[in-house]
Amino acid sequence: MSNEIVAMTAMELLSRYRDGSLSPVEATEAMLGQIRSLDPAVNAYCLVDEETTLEIARASEQRYRNRATLGGLDGVPVAVKDVFLTPMWPTLKGSRTIDPASTLGKRAPCVAALERHGYVPLGKTTTPEFGWKGVTDSPLCGPTNNPWNPEKTAGGSSGGTGAAVALGMGPIGLGTDAGGSIRIPAAFCGIVGHKPSFGEVPHWPASPFGTLAHAGPMTWTVEDCALLMNVITEADHRDANAVPRRGIDYLATLRDGVAGMKIAFSPNLGHVEVTREVETSLREAAQVFRSLGASVVEVDPSFSDPLGSFGHLFYGGAANAMRDLGARKRELMDPQLVSVAEKAARLSMLDYLAAMNERAALCERMASFHQKYDLLLTPTLPITAFKTNREVPEDWPSTRWPTWTPFTYPFNMTGQPALSVPCGFCSEGLPIGLQLVGAKFDDARVLQAGYAYQCAAPLTAQRPPMFTQR
Repeated sequence: MSNEIVAMTAMELLSRYRDGSLSPVEATEAMLGQIRSLDPAVNAYCLVDEETTLEIARASEQRYRNRATLGGLDGVPVAVKDVFLTPMWPTLKGSRTIDPASTLGKRAPCVAALERHGYVPLGKTTTPEFGWKGVTDSPLCGPTNNPWNPEKTAGGSSGGTGAAVALGMGPIGLGTDAGGSIRIPAAFCGIVGHKPSFGEVPHWPASPFGTLAHAGPMTWTVEDCALLMNVITEADHRDANAVPRRGIDYLATLRDGVAGMKIAFSPNLGHVEVTREVETSLREAAQVFRSLGASVVEVDPSFSDPLGSFGHLFYGGAANAMRDLGARKRELMDPQLVSVAEKAARLSMLDYLAAMNERAALCERMASFHQKYDLLLTPTLPITAFKTNREVPEDWPSTRWPTWTPFTYPFNMTGQPALSVPCGFCSEGLPIGLQLVGAKFDDARVLQAGYAYQCAAPLTAQRPPMFTQR
């Protein structure tokens, strides 16, 4: 039965807990067994503490017996990216420079919300150092491999959570995204990943990447994504950038469909080279939306690639993360991170303000675009996963990761909601993702459209080949 349990969504687990046919302890034990069996091949987790996890699961089981459950996630196992503070476990962010003891006893807002709703933490998932790149490897934890082919990368920076969810080592998980770090591994690992509107999910401590950085859900289904959004959007006074709470139930409108929606379909944003297989999958997805009653028009949003400005802002954030680290600590770090951060530290205030000017213009452009179109449909990435332990594919014309993520980082600059949903596979059997982008704070519509698509073109029955290899 364990293979059946680890394939369950969070919604399915909750249903089974309520009818008494499954307990939180049974579900947690199955997923811990999946971790023991499969994680050596992918390195999704950097910390697993079975004793603590099972103790929390037993407390949840007792609450079900007493009919005194907490919130909307009681007993659901969750994978937590190792950038979120957890009171019982250290948060090292893939770095040898952090004192583990200094991070204990503290809770990130997402973790505090999950605790209020009775979650069961499975462990901490891997990240590149300080979450600085679109693949997951670090001097501390090594590389995270793709669950569909361990010789390929899982993507990043939330690659550990992406691989964990795909392999049933947790039905849902937390990720962060300052340039694509939820959506990149979601696309490469064949799962769902949502970058919420900036400020919608409280985040503390403030990210060194500033207002580029978002926290959000990574799940097997869009429905679970909406479920987790209901929890992690709860108010937390510590986030100075959080918007006022609107009390949205993201599950309430999930099944309302896309009939009548106006969707702009752009396979390349007017300037991106995409593989033939990615474009074919996206055109097929566009046709699915048409069949569901949406008006789908192929049109570009007409903005030039903001790569240079994004680089100033993002790598400036990397420099900010390292501002207090001396030469001795920098010797312990990913040398490529040190290189980009030291280069960014030489930028002037006028360089920064010029990047902010371009960012403001992009925000205005997309705000106007969404006066006409409800959603923008693009590929999540122009390529599928490449060899692990690399920042870029072989023979790539650039050495830096943002050059192969041109569909993700623009929407960190604008702060818009963006959802990645699996939409097919390439000839190598690697997943392809579609991205749905909405107007700022229109997360509910984005999730609604993603759910409609996933119901019409489900890939949820297809797990990676190693999924059952126990």
